[in-house]
Amino acid sequence: MDLALMVPKVSIGSNGGTMPVIGMGTASLSPEAMLDAIRIGYRHFDSAFAYGSEQPLGEAIAQALQLGHIKSRDELFITSKLWCSFAEKDLVVPAIKKSLEETCDGLISILKKRYCITFGPLILLKNFQKFTIKFFEKGLEEPKSNLKVEYLDLFMIHWPLRISIHEIPVPKQGLHPMDMKSVWEGMEECQNLGLTKAIGVSNFSRKKLEELISIAKIPPAVNQVEMHPIWRQEELVDFCKIKGIHVTAYSPFGAIKTSKRNNQTVASNLVEEIAKAHDKTSAQVCLRWLYEQGVSMVPQSGNKERMKENLMIFGWALSGEELNRFSQLPQHKTLHASSFLGSHDLLLEIEEGI
Repeated sequence: MDLALMVPKVSIGSNGGTMPVIGMGTASLSPEAMLDAIRIGYRHFDSAFAYGSEQPLGEAIAQALQLGHIKSRDELFITSKLWCSFAEKDLVVPAIKKSLEETCDGLISILKKRYCITFGPLILLKNFQKFTIKFFEKGLEEPKSNLKVEYLDLFMIHWPLRISIHEIPVPKQGLHPMDMKSVWEGMEECQNLGLTKAIGVSNFSRKKLEELISIAKIPPAVNQVEMHPIWRQEELVDFCKIKGIHVTAYSPFGAIKTSKRNNQTVASNLVEEIAKAHDKTSAQVCLRWLYEQGVSMVPQSGNKERMKENLMIFGWALSGEELNRFSQLPQHKTLHASSFLGSHDLLLEIEEGI
């Protein structure tokens, strides 16, 4: 059974592009796990400069091609994100080139001159509720390839925010509102240059989307936000549908790392009850719920059996009564940027509505 063929695709943007409805999150996966995911049937991979996952994903893609798991890079849908350190118009194109396969000498010189820094940006890894921060000087200083591909399928603004001081928590003077118009012009240039097939955003509220739509020549194709049965995002999803913006759910089980010990969604009695009724796993029920909301999703697992299970959410459906019971669950957001960047007014404003 070819699991890759079982996964439907959704249309994104106005250029006729499509995206597999289930992807693989890559924030803490090894190249070996990513290669397993390709072999199992995943064709959509969600990476980001801040995750430090671009280079491992590039290694996995190269191995998959060599081993014949895929015939060409074109079989994959690859995303990455513009980190807040690069949220300025003249840094956007150098940043995506860094993510792809070109050296980053120009980006380094601009950053050093502007911010007097000699270290690289942050890799943010969340271990349940605790973030650990790692600076990686070599990863930014040495000219080397990351994804080793010629283009992205989707390039997103990670957060609507600019950071100029690389400390955790970020001092108030190091956080700045993002110049939406100029940064989006940089994103549009990436698409016009063929460096990415589509552009989008992540962690954008309705208010931020309205601001962006008002100035965009190319509207955002995707808005990636936290979404799961206990953080349903109903108003935001409805708004995005009206505006033709596809929603992708990250943390689809209610936490970055799925664990029954700390995951309120997967461990909820309702989800477990419904899973038992359908002879499915709790994770499959969460993913099926998302699919029935008309959104795509990027779960993450390094376990090969769970990777397979997470693709097998088609050919069955939740009942109307079950969907109604989901709508009664109390809401609980699990990821707050202010918890690791600092509880500043600007961050709290950004978090409103997402």
